Amino acid sequence: MRQAIINGRVIDPAQNIDKITNLYLSRGRIAGIGDQPPEGFSADKEIDATGKWILPGLVDLQARLGEPGSHYAGTIASETQAAVAGGITSICCPPDTSPVNDSQAVTELLQRRARQAATAFVMPIGALTQALKGERLSSIYALKQAGCVALSQANHPIQNSLTLKNALEYSASHDIVVMLRSENTQLKNQGVAHSGAVSTRLGLPEIPPSAETTALARDLILVEEAGIRAHFSQLSCARSVEMMAEAKKRGLPVTCDVAVHQLHLSEMDVLGFNSLFHVSPPLRSMQDKQALLNGLKTGVIDAVVSDHTPLNKDDKLLPFGESMTGISGLETLLPLLLKLVNDYGLDLMTAVRSVTQNPADILGIQTGSLKDNQSADFCILDPHGYWTLDPEKMVSEGKNTPFKGWEFMGTVEQTFFQGRPVYRNSALK
Repeated sequence: MRQAIINGRVIDPAQNIDKITNLYLSRGRIAGIGDQPPEGFSADKEIDATGKWILPGLVDLQARLGEPGSHYAGTIASETQAAVAGGITSICCPPDTSPVNDSQAVTELLQRRARQAATAFVMPIGALTQALKGERLSSIYALKQAGCVALSQANHPIQNSLTLKNALEYSASHDIVVMLRSENTQLKNQGVAHSGAVSTRLGLPEIPPSAETTALARDLILVEEAGIRAHFSQLSCARSVEMMAEAKKRGLPVTCDVAVHQLHLSEMDVLGFNSLFHVSPPLRSMQDKQALLNGLKTGVIDAVVSDHTPLNKDDKLLPFGESMTGISGLETLLPLLLKLVNDYGLDLMTAVRSVTQNPADILGIQTGSLKDNQSADFCILDPHGYWTLDPEKMVSEGKNTPFKGWEFMGTVEQTFFQGRPVYRNSALK
């Protein structure tokens, strides 16, 4: 089937395109962009996108999808539906599933369930060590052969420096990206909130910034020794941004991301003991939040992730320190980014690049752009669509969001995956 999306504002950082023009699709792939259709092209269907934006399908480097296992809400079918409702068509699934994704069998199960859902492209991330225990290395070659796009420890960083050194060197020999979450568990010391005035006032166990920065310093040194492409996940501290800037300046092959909620929330939001604000890494100071935003603006931070963690209602009804960490974030990734553009001076092209071209480049995959002959994954957005977040109306099975009642400008009207419409806003006639 051939389709033409006409008169939309096409925004594609990968090709440095931001203009009102037409997008042409043929047999599930991009056939071209321009005012005139490609030679011999005749559309079977035409969609008028006047006044709308056309964005490449978003690429989320960190989103839990509920399967396999029982400690998260939802399924791959439900959570990929939530993803496309937010304009996301490519999703990285971290290995902290149950059982852990440290074998070909679990990787293939994830891929099979994703193919059955046929809603979005799910990319498994393999566990760096068996059962994420940080002791014995996984079968890295087998995981890569099975289709893992990267390796990670999720939220279970390796504490033994020798084990991490061996893991990085072995991964480097197989030319696979390693995603590192830097955290020193001894300095974290079972803390639950940022070390500052708020945690002191509330009597919550503290997590100092040094729990992240000391581990990051060690990790950067080992990455340099191993000569591996490393991606640092979920930075939360101002000093971490400085350290990444220094590492990039010295030519290390490193990239990094930040969870979108860290760009909007701070330790001040924890004052009400509301467990919906309990995340890992914790919400930091206002200065840290500003430094993270500046890092995104200047290109030190490459990507923004949802860190989607769909939880059952009971998991957040416990007292703050006993509740599970995480936010259901797939449906708020793009709205929160656009809020940074509208309210905090973030450049639109930089914002879109952080969730399309850059994450795709980090993984070395052919997605996140509207280049000719690539899979036709994109969303149509009404930039003036005004709406208020109601958790009960979220598509995700996890309703655990701290953004209840927030007002957003920008509505995803339709999402296409491989040229097929996989989401249509119910408000549309």
